[in-house]
This record gives sequence, C-alpha cells and structure tokens, in this order.
Amino acid sequence: MKTVGILGASNKEGRYSRMAQEILMDKGYEVVPISFRGGTILGLESYKSIDDVPKTIDTLTVYVGPMHIGKYVEEICRSDIRRVIFNPGTESESIQKQIQESGKLVMEACTIVLLKTGQFDNS
Repeated sequence: MKTVGILGASNKEGRYSRMAQEILMDKGYEVVPISFRGGTILGLESYKSIDDVPKTIDTLTVYVGPMHIGKYVEEICRSDIRRVIFNPGTESESIQKQIQESGKLVMEACTIVLLKTGQFDNS
C-alpha cells in the first residue's frame, strides 16, 4: 500500500485537503496528515513536520500556498518522497524547481481529480 502525505491537512469542512484525505482513506491508501497545527485529523494523528513522520511517504500532495511551504521545502528535498503533487493555487516555479532538482517527480495537478478519474496511481 502506498503512503500519501497531505501537506496542509485540515479538519475544516469544505477544505480540499480534507476532501482529498477522505477520498484517499476511502480508497484504502495509508494517509499521513501534515499540519503546522498538529492534532488529529479525521481520526489520524497529524505531524507538524515531514521529518517527524515515522514512515516513508511515497506521494506528498501539497495544499499550502507558496508563502507557507518555505519551512517544508528542505524537509521535502532531503526526504525519500518519490512524487510531489502541487494542487491548484499552490504552484511556485522556483520551489518546484528546487524540489525537482532533489530528484523528486513534481506535478501540477488536482489530487481529487486524479483520484476520481483513476489517474492517481498512473501519474
């Protein structure tokens, strides 16, 4: 089973990160919520830092804007994360380039659309 990290996970109804987490969980993915607030999100312990996650994340889906991702960029670059998905509104050419140069597959896509159309694992 692939592990998916959600950067910017939220308990708030209507947030796309929450919708993505619900769909990922319904489809049987192992989900790791990452939120600067910490706490529990949809019944799962969330982590304030990627470095704190005790398992390898295969895909990281990003739901924080370029102004808020700064502290996570170095963590992403030095991690074993294979793929990073920048959802609409989170894109940053310079940040994406930095992550890509660290050997990660970088995508601009909507995780929810990928999941609902069966393309999440094929991307």
